Parts: sequence; structure tokens; C-alpha cells
Amino acid sequence: MIPTKGYAVQDAKTDLAPWTFERREVGPHDVQFDIQFCGVCHSDLHQIKDEWGGSIFPMVPGHEIVGKVVKIGSHVKKFKVGDLAGTGCLVDSCRKCENCQEGLEQFCSNGSTGTYNALEQDGKTPTYGGYSKTIVVHEDFVLHISDKLNLAAVAPLLCAGITTYSPLRHWKVGKGHKLAVLGLGGLGHMAVKFGVAFGAEVTVLSTSPKKEADAKKLGAHKFIVTKDAEQLKSVTGYFDFILDTVSAPHDLNLYLSLLRVNGVHICVGVPPTPYEIHAFSLIGGRKSLAGSLIGGLPETQEMLDYCAEHGIVSDIEMIDIKNVHEAYDRMIKGDVRYRFVIDMATL
Repeated sequence: MIPTKGYAVQDAKTDLAPWTFERREVGPHDVQFDIQFCGVCHSDLHQIKDEWGGSIFPMVPGHEIVGKVVKIGSHVKKFKVGDLAGTGCLVDSCRKCENCQEGLEQFCSNGSTGTYNALEQDGKTPTYGGYSKTIVVHEDFVLHISDKLNLAAVAPLLCAGITTYSPLRHWKVGKGHKLAVLGLGGLGHMAVKFGVAFGAEVTVLSTSPKKEADAKKLGAHKFIVTKDAEQLKSVTGYFDFILDTVSAPHDLNLYLSLLRVNGVHICVGVPPTPYEIHAFSLIGGRKSLAGSLIGGLPETQEMLDYCAEHGIVSDIEMIDIKNVHEAYDRMIKGDVRYRFVIDMATL
């Protein structure tokens, strides 16, 4: 076993604190990489507080992980020592089901293995995430990272990036389409960047007028304050797609009214309470309500390659690991532009 250090919670009521634990030895198909940066995702906070239920403790959070390869297994073909590497939300899946065979490991019929707060495919070994010094992952779940990009700013692409890239690609959003991005946070700012890069007309929908300047800087063509009835009226029946990144309760019926006939509202945020939708909000325009969850490994690599080619990264604020709880507090208030990243040299 490989001894390492990380930050962990021992139960849902305690704070993150230094913790020493062990990674498995590098197997024939494994890659070990030392972690240089790890992004902070809102889901980290949900899970350490057991807000979604089923949390496994002790827990080392973090699933936006980038670093440098230090050891490879004897059968590894895709990586060599010294390569830049990353791991996102998944570290394994059954690899045999139809979805896995199609590169949709996030929808593994037998249950994919999350990077943390999950059990390995053996059903008993817990996984520990990226708030740590080093990690060992099967090469099929390790991603190549280009040296053209700021490594720290690449980390959030492994969650926020793929979460927004995947639905935009699936629904073939691009030139000639009118795309609304609902919410301008960690997910929303990436949705704007990708939507603009793909050639769509991008409008940010936000409750906060203060975010207009930021939206325009990110490339958005329009900005609508959703609390302003006149502004909302101007985009009723206007959009082909809405990418909904909001995790706070909100009225979907209102936003469905902004779609054109055959428009699609795509949810990637996870509000705490179920949506209430009137049937007429959908049938009055043959509208669709859909959802999307991260992306499979092939698509995540495609996204990283696209970002390297087009110079796209997340807008980040770097923090020391000792300040992670302060970062969580600020994240809850929306006081981050737009993603915190932990410098793991501070561990």
C-alpha cells in the first residue's frame, strides 16, 4: 500500500482536517499521479454534510484532479512517467454493459464508481478523492492533459467543463441556435464559453443585474434579469435551448415559456426539492425537459482536447487547503468567480 496525506471528514458533523491514509499499490493497468491541483465542487460540500444521503466516512472529497504521472503499471500503454494527467468524477465502471461499451460510463447499468464517497467495483473498498497528495487510477479512467493550458484552470473542466460540454454536444447546439444559460456560476460560466465557441447566440438568464458585465466578458451576446418582467417578455418563445445550471429552487414553468416550439430545457443543476411542472408548459409547444450528467471518458477526453485547441479553461481563484471551509462559505453565497481550486502544494 502507498501511504499518503489528505484532508478528510470523519462524519457529517466534523470539519475537514488532515488525515493519513493508504492508496492501493500500482497494479498492471494502473497510473499513479501526484496531485498538483484539485477543484472545489459544490457537490463536495453536499457530500461531506451527507445532504444527499448515503455518505461513506471517512471521506476525502475532490473529483477535479490534475497532476503529474509518477508511476505506471507494467501493462500501461497510454501514459508514461512525467505526463500530465487528470481524473474527473469516475474511477471505474463495470466496462461490460451496453452504456459502458458506448463510452457512457457515467450511466453504467451496474453502477459506476465515483472518485470519492463510493465503493470500488468489489463493492467493499471505499474510494478517496483529490484533496490529497497522490492517487492511483486504472489507466482507462485517467485523462491526458495538454501542457498548452494553465494546469490549475484545467482542473474544473473535469466536472464543470464536461457537465456543460456534454449536453451542448448531445443536442448539437451551434450556429443558428439561440441558447440561454440559466445561472452564471461554476457551471454557467463554462456553458457560456462553450456555447459561444460552438457558434450559438448565447443569452445569460440571471436574477442578479450585477453579473451582466461578467457575462459579456465571458462572451455572452445578451443578458436578461429574470426578476424584470419586461426583460422576460422580450425573450418569451425565443430560445431553442436553455441549459439550466441552477441548484436553488426555481420555477421551471416560467423558463419553459421562454422556449420556442420544439425547444429543449436541459437540467444539469440539482435543486434540493422536486420540480413542479404544469403539463401545458410542455404540451403547449411540444417542448422537452431533459437532463444530463457529466460525460463518459471518451467525451471528457474530447472536451479536454477541444479546450486545448481553443484555449478554453475555467476562471478560477486559487486557495490553500487550510482555507477550504472559508471557500465553501463563499461558494454558498456565490462569492467566487467562478471556481475555487486548491493548490495541493499547501497540503
